[in-house]
Amino acid sequence: MREVSVNQIIDVIQQLCIDACLYLPEDVKDAITCCREKEDWEIAKGVLDNIIENYEIAQRDQMPICQDTGMACVFMEIGQDVHITGGSLKEAVDEGVRRGYEKGYLRKSVVADPVRRGNTGDNTPAILYTDIVLGSQVRITVAPKGFGSENMSAIRMFKPSAGIQGIKDFILETVEAAGPNPCPPIVVGVGIGGTFDRAALLAKKALLRDLQTRNPDPYYADLEREMLEKINQLGIGPQGFGGRTTAIGLNIETMPTHIAGMPCAININCHVTRHKTEVI
Repeated sequence: MREVSVNQIIDVIQQLCIDACLYLPEDVKDAITCCREKEDWEIAKGVLDNIIENYEIAQRDQMPICQDTGMACVFMEIGQDVHITGGSLKEAVDEGVRRGYEKGYLRKSVVADPVRRGNTGDNTPAILYTDIVLGSQVRITVAPKGFGSENMSAIRMFKPSAGIQGIKDFILETVEAAGPNPCPPIVVGVGIGGTFDRAALLAKKALLRDLQTRNPDPYYADLEREMLEKINQLGIGPQGFGGRTTAIGLNIETMPTHIAGMPCAININCHVTRHKTEVI
């Protein structure tokens, strides 16, 4: 049994919060650059140039890529041979977020009550997801989620008779309704299967997958390519000004579900699809 101290977890999460908000993942930057090279609408080219300049400045000057530094979503894969010592795991995660957002001068956007509001002042509590896996390591991913894009997400509890066409229509309908609101070009995460809540989690996890990879199932890999192409034919374009680049990526994650259902969730992210991972 390997012991991992909560103090180590606090330190790692603190730094991941800062790094995720300052450095855009390489696969996301590559996707933006690739779309810029293919874009033929002058306004869209200009917007993409501004986006590239923005994330280059953020990295160079150590400033957040976006003013909305998001709600901290923390994903932890905990090896079953790990023993967390020294205190509460949940409290350690929140403390790491608290320190990261303070040290990094990141905007604190969390309110204590969904209706009565009132800022918590430190961007906690974090949204924590844990999975127990084989091994003796802990894999921690911090994905700050801004709500300009989160608000554009959707879920639908399809009957199986809706078929694949129902899912295709739902994806396009959701992206088209979102329009310029999620600050396109966007990344689209699609979760299919499980239950009401699990489909949403699948969609959010889909946003963490490298944009240069495809679903291991050829059927869904083809669907990813097809829907990305159809989204980019909508003509919404960068920041809604038109063009060929409405989305830079679309990832689908699936799991088994009940015979009577076909849940489908769509989690949209702006081009600032931030996430940073460390294994301890």
